[in-house]
Amino acid sequence: MSSNDFITLFFLVAAVLIFFQLRSVLGRRTGNEKPPRDLYTPRDAAPAEAADAGKVVTLPRRDATTEDEDRFAAIDAFAAPGTPLNESLRALNKADPAFSPKEFLNGARMAYEMIVMAYADGDRKTLKNLLSREVYDGFDAAIGERETRGEKVKSTFVGIDKAEITHAETKGSEAQITVRIISQLISATYDKADVLIEGDAENVAEVNDLWTFARDTRSRDPNWKLVATESEHE
Repeated sequence: MSSNDFITLFFLVAAVLIFFQLRSVLGRRTGNEKPPRDLYTPRDAAPAEAADAGKVVTLPRRDATTEDEDRFAAIDAFAAPGTPLNESLRALNKADPAFSPKEFLNGARMAYEMIVMAYADGDRKTLKNLLSREVYDGFDAAIGERETRGEKVKSTFVGIDKAEITHAETKGSEAQITVRIISQLISATYDKADVLIEGDAENVAEVNDLWTFARDTRSRDPNWKLVATESEHE
């Protein structure tokens, strides 16, 4: 055997020995090995994550009692708690959560002025949008009689001194609210010869009215309509 063959055989034997040593140290894959562990993850994190994986995170909700208290605070500012009016307004708010006494009164003030002036001017179109059918029929008849006689009404709306809710109730889905309105108005009625027959063209008169507004709480239409009128005399 030449020296070259001897060297080749030596390296071959050495390579075999090294292979068996490495195999004994590193082991062999069996298919059941555990996945490599992340050295940067805390030891207890993996079990905790696995336990939380099936959980649903629920955000805290406002207590129903607190929501009611917040919602009724505005009502309590208009009517003392425990009174029939307060209970009626609360019942209305439950039927219509968007109801606000303050916003309602602001709307009632605007509607009052518009209706009073529309009636004086004989503006049926405006009245039809603000009145129930029954009330509109009454206003329309009065305007018609006035026109037949040739009479004219000249009015100046000075303002509203006071507007307050006096009564509220909910009948089925219909809510009704009665408002006492004290206003200042200059009103004079003239005949066809332009002679003053009623009222005063210069002096301001105080008018006390009880008006009842209604709306269907199930309707998407947020507008209230006048369903009854009554003059209040002191």
